[in-house]
Amino acid sequence: MARNTERLAAGAPLLQVRDVAVQFQTIDGPVHAVEGVDLDLAAGETLAIVGESGSGKSTTAMAVIGLLPGNGKVTRGSIMFEGENLVGASEGVMRSIRGRSIGLVPQDPMSNLNPVAKIGTQIAETLLAHGLATRKDVDRKVVETLAAAGLPNAEDRAKQYPHEFSGGMRQRALIAIGLACDPKLLIADEPTSALDVTVQKTILDQLERMTSERGTALMLITHDLGLAAERASRVVVMNRGRIVEQGPARQILEDPQHPYTQALVKAAPSVAAVRLRPEAFRKPAPQPDIAPEIPSETAPDATAAAITEPRVTEPGAAAAAVDNIVEVEGLTKIYKIRGQKEDFAAVKDVSFAIPRGETVAIVGESGSGKTTTARMMLKIIEPTEGAIRFDGQDVATLKGRELREFRQRVQPIFQDPYSSLNPMFSIERIISEPLEFYKRGSSKERSARVRRLLDDVALPQTMLSRYPSELSGGQRQRVAIARALALSPDLIVCDEPVSALDVLVQDQVLTLLRDLQREYGLSYLFISHDLAVVRLISDYVCVMKDGALVEAASSEEIFTNPRDPYTRRLLASIPGNELDIAV
Repeated sequence: MARNTERLAAGAPLLQVRDVAVQFQTIDGPVHAVEGVDLDLAAGETLAIVGESGSGKSTTAMAVIGLLPGNGKVTRGSIMFEGENLVGASEGVMRSIRGRSIGLVPQDPMSNLNPVAKIGTQIAETLLAHGLATRKDVDRKVVETLAAAGLPNAEDRAKQYPHEFSGGMRQRALIAIGLACDPKLLIADEPTSALDVTVQKTILDQLERMTSERGTALMLITHDLGLAAERASRVVVMNRGRIVEQGPARQILEDPQHPYTQALVKAAPSVAAVRLRPEAFRKPAPQPDIAPEIPSETAPDATAAAITEPRVTEPGAAAAAVDNIVEVEGLTKIYKIRGQKEDFAAVKDVSFAIPRGETVAIVGESGSGKTTTARMMLKIIEPTEGAIRFDGQDVATLKGRELREFRQRVQPIFQDPYSSLNPMFSIERIISEPLEFYKRGSSKERSARVRRLLDDVALPQTMLSRYPSELSGGQRQRVAIARALALSPDLIVCDEPVSALDVLVQDQVLTLLRDLQREYGLSYLFISHDLAVVRLISDYVCVMKDGALVEAASSEEIFTNPRDPYTRRLLASIPGNELDIAV
C-alpha cells in the first residue's frame, strides 16, 4: 500500500473511523463483533469508549492499531490516521506505525510484561526497535523514560523484574513503554481497572500530565463511567458492537439519552448512592463494636488509642449489646523477612465485630492488610497474636470435627472468577464438589441441591454441563457464589468479588448478594478497595492502612462524616465522585 505523505489537513481529526465493521471467524460461523462504528479523535484530545464486556470497545481499539486476533478482520469501512487508511495496510507498515505513531497501554500489566526480562530491557527493546536510541545511550533513555512515567529511583527500577513491582508500578512501566516512542495517539485499554483508587488517581494524573505535555491524543477504553466523565472530553458508548451514543463527557453522563447509556449510569456505583438493601428490610441500627470513639481534637494521641484499643473488652460483653457472629480482638500477623532484621507486620492489633445477618466491609489500598485479615478469618493462615471468635468459639482452638464444621459454616468468594473455578470441571461438578467432600446427602439429593442453587443465582440449568471457559465473567462469579452457598454457610468472606466485573454485571452480582442475605440471613465480610461499591453493600465499614485500623463506623457515618484524613483521601480519589450523575 502506498503511504500518503501529504500533511494532515489543518483542523482535520488525527484519527477518523468511518463505518468500520469487524468480523471473527469461529467454528460456529462468523461473529459480527463491531458494526458501523464512526468516531473522530483530534490531536491532544482524550476520548473515552465505554461499555460492558463484549460491547466491542476493545475490538475497535485493536482494529485501529492492527492487533486483531488471527481470526479477526476489518470487513468494511476505513480507519484514517494522519490521512492514511490503515485498513488493508501491510504488516510492515503497521509495525512502523505501532509504538512510533500509535502507542498501547494494555490492561493487565502482569501478563503483558515479560516476567523473565528486566523492566529496563523491555523498554530498551522498544527504543532500539524504532531507532530512537543507540546501544550507547539506550540505558540513559530508559532511565529518563521510567522517570517521566513517575517511577522513583528509575535507575534502580530499570534493573528489577516485573514481579518485584507493585501493581501500580507495573502499570507505570507499561505506560512508560507505551509512551517511550512519543506517539501521536495512545490507546489505554482499562489501564487502572485492577488498581486501588489512590494508585489509580496517581496513574491517571501521570498519564494526563504526560499526554498533555506531549500533545498526545488519548483513546481511553474503560467500563468506569466516573473515570470517563472525569478524564475525557468526549465519551463514546458502545453496546453489542455499535455506538449507541456519543458526545461531551459530562453531557452524556449527566443527561444520558439512550436507554442503554441510562442503564449503565444507573448501574454505576457512586459514593452518593443509597445502600442496596431497602430500608424496610433493615434492622434497627445496632451499635457494633467496630466503631471507635471519636477522639477529642485536643488529644492528639486519642485516635491511635481509640483505634488500637480492642473493641471487645470482656468476653460476651459485645454479644449482650448485639448478636455478633464474629468478634475479632487484637488481631496481629507478623512475617519474618529472610535477610532482614526487622519483621513485617501485615496486620497490627485490629479489632472489630460482625453482627449476625449484617455486612461489614474492610477497605484500604493494596498492602493495607485487608486480605490478610480475611485469610485469617478463613483460617487459611494463623494470626501471630489476638483472637477470632466465631459464634463464641476461639477459631485458633478448632480441630478435627469442630474445624470441619467451621469450614462448612464459613465460605469464601474470591476476586477472580477466571482463576477461582477449576477449568477442567463442569459447572455441576464445581457446585457439587463441596457437597461431595462433606458427604452431604445422596447423589440424587446433591443433584437437586445444585439445581436449586442455580435458580438462587439466576442461572439456567442448561449451564450445568458447561465449563467455565464457556461462561462470561458475571456468570462465572454467579457460579462461585452458588458454590459458596452449597453448604448453607452462616458467614461468607467476599474478597473483591466484583472488582473484575463491568458495571452492569457488578450491579447484578451486588443485588444478588443483597437478596441472598435477606433470604438466608447471611453475614458478609466484604473486602474491597472500591468505596463506591462498599457504599452499596455494607452496613459497617472498617478502614485499614498499613496493617492498622484507622477508622471504623457505620457505613452512613463513614461516607457522610469521615473522621480520618486517610478515609477522606480514599473518598476524594474515587473517579467522578463530584459529578452530578443521573441515577
